[in-house]
Amino acid sequence: MQKLIIATIFFLNLLNIATANANDSILRSDSPSRYVVVPGDTLWGIASKFLKDPWRWPEVWGFNREQVKNPHKIYPGDIILLEKTLSGTRLRLAGDEEGTRIVKLSPKIRDEQSSTAAIPSIPATAIEPFLRQPLVIEKDSLANAPYVLGSSEGRFILTAGSKAYIHGLPKDKGMTWQIFRPGKALKDPDQKGLILGYEATYLGNAKAEVFDTISTMTITRAAEEILKGDRLVPAPDTLYNNYAPHAPDFQIKGRIISVYGGVTEIGRGDIVTLNKGESHGLEMGHVLAIYRRNQVKSLKGETLQLPDERAGLVFVFRVFDKVAYALVVQSTQPIRTLDAVRTP
Repeated sequence: MQKLIIATIFFLNLLNIATANANDSILRSDSPSRYVVVPGDTLWGIASKFLKDPWRWPEVWGFNREQVKNPHKIYPGDIILLEKTLSGTRLRLAGDEEGTRIVKLSPKIRDEQSSTAAIPSIPATAIEPFLRQPLVIEKDSLANAPYVLGSSEGRFILTAGSKAYIHGLPKDKGMTWQIFRPGKALKDPDQKGLILGYEATYLGNAKAEVFDTISTMTITRAAEEILKGDRLVPAPDTLYNNYAPHAPDFQIKGRIISVYGGVTEIGRGDIVTLNKGESHGLEMGHVLAIYRRNQVKSLKGETLQLPDERAGLVFVFRVFDKVAYALVVQSTQPIRTLDAVRTP
């Protein structure tokens, strides 16, 4: 029995050393021992201060699968500590030894805190428009939606402040609506001819004033010109991206199929559309590596495919059934549509 106990202790010590070494290997050589969170910080940015690979934040923090989806809320003024333990190096909030956040903040900061004041995973300003739009729809799914008939002034083009007449507006779907126009088909480059959905073009917002057979609305925001026949859908609740950055725990291979703004070369800060979505296991917070496709001509003039080169990282922040939207958070060389995305 004594030999068994000694062997067990020896094994656990080896395991602890291995875990500590594994954690230490992903730390930056210039990692601070403590960091005070400031306004404007993001989980990604803070993770980058400690880790070579920021998406490995949950490993060092000790998150389980559910905590990845709903991590500790971190606020300006909080102190993050990097400490050594028997099971390896870990990150934690100061005062959170038992897993309960008890950080004391100054009265001024505390008064300003709310459930939405926690720092986001990635810059909110970069993705805010995409948390409510665009809309990925099935073919003809807007065919029966309420639509714009025109304006009292007889204008063909409606802008912010215009009063619009709407056909088919229900009374039980709320007062605030978004205006869309059926847009481009999103095609899967890996399955020729397969349409993953249609990206409806976001045009603006409207607020109902009078419900009737022909309802009256005021255009509160116009991102583009709004025309007769444009369709309305109820405005969704704001989606908050609180997921901790993390790699999928399975292998996924997809492609970038489009980029917002129509640029030819994609870089850090751009929004891209992926040909993988919820049905493939993607979720908010997933980090994927980008691999650039490179080709070269042989001496005979044949086009040859070179090995893919890693070109950056994307952070998935909105997911539909067959497609997802992601922010390019790192780029080491120009990225293009059809470049691959994979589990890092």
